[in-house]
Amino acid sequence: MELWRSTSNRRRRTQVTDHHQKITVLILLLGLLSLLRGAECRRKIRVLESFDYSAISCREHTASLTDFGGVGDGKTSNTKAFQSAIDHLSQFQSDGGSQLFVPPGRWLTGSFNLTSHFTLYLHKDAVLLASQEVSEWPVIEPLPSYGRGRDAAGGRYISLIFGTKLTDVIITGANGTIDGQGASWWQKFKKGKLKYTRPYLIEIMYSDQVQISNLTLLDSPSWNVHPVYSSNILIQGLTILAPIVPISPNTDGINPDSCTNIRIEDCYIVSGDDCVAVKSGWDEYGIAFGMPTKHLVIRRLTCISPDSAVIALGSEMSGGIQDVRAEDILAINSESGIRIKTAVGRGGFVKDIFVRRMTMKTMKWAFWMTGNYGSHADDKYDPNALPVINGISYSDMVADNVTMAARLEGIAGDPFTGICISNVTISMAKKAKKVPWTCTDIEGLTNGVSPEPCEMLPKQVEDCPFPADTLPIDTIELKMCSCRTK
Repeated sequence: MELWRSTSNRRRRTQVTDHHQKITVLILLLGLLSLLRGAECRRKIRVLESFDYSAISCREHTASLTDFGGVGDGKTSNTKAFQSAIDHLSQFQSDGGSQLFVPPGRWLTGSFNLTSHFTLYLHKDAVLLASQEVSEWPVIEPLPSYGRGRDAAGGRYISLIFGTKLTDVIITGANGTIDGQGASWWQKFKKGKLKYTRPYLIEIMYSDQVQISNLTLLDSPSWNVHPVYSSNILIQGLTILAPIVPISPNTDGINPDSCTNIRIEDCYIVSGDDCVAVKSGWDEYGIAFGMPTKHLVIRRLTCISPDSAVIALGSEMSGGIQDVRAEDILAINSESGIRIKTAVGRGGFVKDIFVRRMTMKTMKWAFWMTGNYGSHADDKYDPNALPVINGISYSDMVADNVTMAARLEGIAGDPFTGICISNVTISMAKKAKKVPWTCTDIEGLTNGVSPEPCEMLPKQVEDCPFPADTLPIDTIELKMCSCRTK
């Protein structure tokens, strides 16, 4: 009996021990699992956000501006942080490229330079604030195709975001903001106190494969976006805003300048000057440089420009402008829908220009061409350098509340030729000019145009042409990329 009890007690103690051991093992397992889950959570916590965006190229390496000392309080200068970050990321040009993430905050900065195979990505709540300190804006040489600055003879302040001789560069985001804080620059310009030309917000020079997209640009000191001497450029989804009362001088929206293969689409622009201004150099300097802007697509824009044009060709067009295709444009409360600006001494050419499906509401002029835009770089221009304006086609347009249908003024002895206007209905304003069309030194044809055009534009049977081929810039396929921040 005692033996049984002893054996039973031993069995009971063994069972209790085994049970305790199982509980201990279970606790250890649960603890280990908890640690593993904790580690996994910590890894997830370190990845704050992930953003997907479409781009011409995706990147292998990512850094945040805060990794380089960036402070988004709207007061601390981040010029060195931006440049340090980009200098560091430039080492990955041949290793899958890199992207710099700008997180939520107000990031005060002066000018900084980009690098190749690089993306600058702005969070939707990120605001770049352009510095008011002139010392943060280095002065650079004037553009060779201009010979001088546009505001003043000599150099020009470098743009806020600048790049030259780059390949595959992207400036994008989730509609983050770049605020040029341009009011002080506008005042200095109006008072004639500028020694150098005002900076632009974004300028990319001598570069290939450029994307600028999904951003809001505010109050630029001068032009907003200026690709120059570059090719294969995609500009889309921009909101560009500048005050129109009081006027913000020369705050052009997008100015492709001596560029090839450009696509501008799906933008909303309120401008103190032209919404889109196509350029290629100034007088003898542009003629000598000899680089035209060609193969340009403009589509699905909404523009407001009370003191200038929705689409302007010139006035600096001395290197030539050819093959511009614009369609599906909404113009509101603007001085003119399409304007060609040139003069004796410009030389160059504007030819093969096609615009269709444009809607205009409250305009001073629907169409304006002038050969008397006499602003010159200096007095060394060639008075025998006459521009060639030929092959201008406007079709399928409606306009209402228009003061004057068209003002078409060529150059005596150098008429603007090959003008074609078809299927255009213009409703005049109550206080419209008595003569809706004025025409001098032009040649062309019309079909289905109201009100009746001038005698220099007799009726024809056929509608005006629009190219059916596809330009190389329209064959670019965007990739879906990710920006994962830590």
